[in-house]
Amino acid sequence: MKPSVVAIEPNGYFCSDCAVRGSAVCSSLDAAELREFEHLGRHVHFTAGETVFSEEDITTSFYNVLDGVMRLYKLLPDGRRQIVGFALPGDFLGMNISGRHNFSADAIGAVTVCQFAKVPFGRFIEDRPQLLRRINELAIRELSQARDHMVLLGRRSADEKVATFLLGWRQRLLALRGSLDTVPLPMSRQDIADYLGLTIETVSRTFTKLERHGAIEIIYGGIRLLDPARVEALAAA
Repeated sequence: MKPSVVAIEPNGYFCSDCAVRGSAVCSSLDAAELREFEHLGRHVHFTAGETVFSEEDITTSFYNVLDGVMRLYKLLPDGRRQIVGFALPGDFLGMNISGRHNFSADAIGAVTVCQFAKVPFGRFIEDRPQLLRRINELAIRELSQARDHMVLLGRRSADEKVATFLLGWRQRLLALRGSLDTVPLPMSRQDIADYLGLTIETVSRTFTKLERHGAIEIIYGGIRLLDPARVEALAAA
């Protein structure tokens, strides 16, 4: 984690042109509401490793991811890091009950977010039940992902954990981009290990094992799924 020296882009963009609008929190707004919504947000750019927000900080803003991938994590009392998720374009971050962030968020590579100040955003949604419903849908999805992650951290072998992660990550990318010849993995092997509750050595050995068995091909920056059925069988074990 390194301190943020971010680039803030002045307003002048149009929500109607947003590439992730269909999957973002604002997807439920009509044209007139979008024009008003445009004045609430600002584009903020982060470089690799910069902190977007930190655990236990008071929540002053919400964030809609527009581009890039973010790692979401908690620091354990003994100093170890537990990654709780990876945020992709369209994900909405910062909503919580306590008024403080319950995890930290760093940029894995270059990241652009649409940042909304908490108070005006709260006023905007008060009389827009369709936006509240959309926020509720995103919260339910986040809870479902958290439950799946809890199961993944349970009594599963390293092979099963890695296979489940690769399929789940591929599915999320497919929802964003359509068909994929390769599965980009912008996160490091250490990130994957901290997400799965494994050591980096175990993750690396498991990738090599899957490649040796013809299930995947390891390429620069990602993998190719050569035998999806084999990977799916491992994940379903």
